[in-house]
Amino acid sequence: MIEKLIIKNVALIDHAEIDFSSGLNVLSGETGAGKSVILDSINFVLGAKADKSMIRYGETECSVQAVFSIGDQREVKEELNKLDVEYDDTIIISRKFSESGKSSIKLNGMPVNAAMLRKITSYLVDVHGQSEHFFLLKEANQLKVLDRLLGEEGHMLKEQLRTHREAYRNCLKSISALGGDSGERERKIDVLRFQIEEIESASLQEGEEEELLAQRDKMNHAEKIIEAFRAATEAFSEENGIIDRAVFAVRNLSSVSKYDEQYEKLSDRLESFRLEAEDLEATLSDISSELYFDQGEANRIEERLDLIKLLKRKYGSDVASILSFLENAKDESEKLLHCDEELQKLEKLRSAEEQEIFSVCKKLTQKRKAAAAALETKVIQELKTLNIRNASFVIRFEQTKCDASEIGAEGANGICFLFSANAGEPLKELGKIISGGEMSRFMLALKTQFADINGIETYIFDEIDAGISGITATVVAQKFAQISRKTQIIAVSHLAQIASMSDREFLIKKIETDGKTHTEVCELNEKNRIDEIVRLIGGNVNSASARAHAEELLQESKKYKQNLL
Repeated sequence: MIEKLIIKNVALIDHAEIDFSSGLNVLSGETGAGKSVILDSINFVLGAKADKSMIRYGETECSVQAVFSIGDQREVKEELNKLDVEYDDTIIISRKFSESGKSSIKLNGMPVNAAMLRKITSYLVDVHGQSEHFFLLKEANQLKVLDRLLGEEGHMLKEQLRTHREAYRNCLKSISALGGDSGERERKIDVLRFQIEEIESASLQEGEEEELLAQRDKMNHAEKIIEAFRAATEAFSEENGIIDRAVFAVRNLSSVSKYDEQYEKLSDRLESFRLEAEDLEATLSDISSELYFDQGEANRIEERLDLIKLLKRKYGSDVASILSFLENAKDESEKLLHCDEELQKLEKLRSAEEQEIFSVCKKLTQKRKAAAAALETKVIQELKTLNIRNASFVIRFEQTKCDASEIGAEGANGICFLFSANAGEPLKELGKIISGGEMSRFMLALKTQFADINGIETYIFDEIDAGISGITATVVAQKFAQISRKTQIIAVSHLAQIASMSDREFLIKKIETDGKTHTEVCELNEKNRIDEIVRLIGGNVNSASARAHAEELLQESKKYKQNLL
């Protein structure tokens, strides 16, 4: 529920702090005092589209902060966990909007966008009136409302449906893995056979690609290699080359080697060098004579590399991956060729699960239709007491899905709430014909049937008292009191009956200070409540009879609420 609302620089409000109670909170005041500003501020902090006209004249930005108690609201906590937002039993939403159009939203200090905010607040608050937060306008939510009437039995049926749907999907996956039907299986076998033959005919070898790349690199540089070996060979063998000079050096040094042991060692080393040079020259000569460029071999290498490239594009990033693909394809082909018995088992299981799905859906639909019929009657009765005497309300069931694969977690059918407020008018979907006041009373009629339609802990009603008075106003006030025992209500009202039933009442009023107009929000004490109720019934605040009437309304309301406990 909303515990506190802090508004800064919104329209005529420069600063306001409102502490709401857990029961019925009523906002009252003269027309134009700024009650709509409070609701606009709530919508703003819930994620509604912002508008520059919200910003108080002369200011550059506005802001609204809301403090919520989330208690055991499971859906809210699940969404907070998805967003990695830390929380305890309280969350704080802060939103700012500047005249430049820049918006800033924080959830417990963590920045979020408007879509994330709306996802969270859709579980916190339902606003009924001129707003975008119409929970019941979404057909998926209408089904949720109806299903809550099914209780534990409905939950068990949905759990059975979930189990059978999961088993059915697993069957389909297993059948698909075995090629599906016979025609599809034959096509898959043909594809596998082609892939196996294509890879096997290539006769790939581990390390082959690397070797081919090295050979291609040599051929691409054949001319350079041949020239290098020719030059190196000539450096050894040509006249006055390395070998001739080595022979010359050996001859000269050997002639003096007998004079010193060191000379003799050097002479021996030179002789070894000469022999090594002659051996090097012979090797260079042999290699050089064998070097040549074979265009046919080059073409063969390119073709082979192109083939490997093609196979890599189809079957794997390298030869090892391609060979692994080959083994898997052989295994799968073998399995598909001998899977008839397994397929028969899976098809039998699939058919059984399909029948179970249809059976559970049929039971679920029957339960829903029974609950819908009872709800239609009760809501129409409630609407009559709320001064919509010729109301018609029908829950239309959409066409049942015939394919098990199309059936979702909610079952085989959808529903749609149809409503007509006036005799002779056709039934239409809620969002197409229902007004703000009618929607509020419609929701009030629903909420009276069960205290917790959708798990939302705060309802906001705007202009629910439009066009009603007398006994109808008293009935609306009593229904508010009933609902607010378990669900927080914030209501804008011009009716004394509703104001007197409130657990906390706030007066919205305009004042002028230093030539500027401000809107103030004041929580009323017992005396001030009497003054406000006198104003709402049109009496004089100094009239003893008017004040006595107001006190009587308060006492009657207090007694009615005590009887609800």
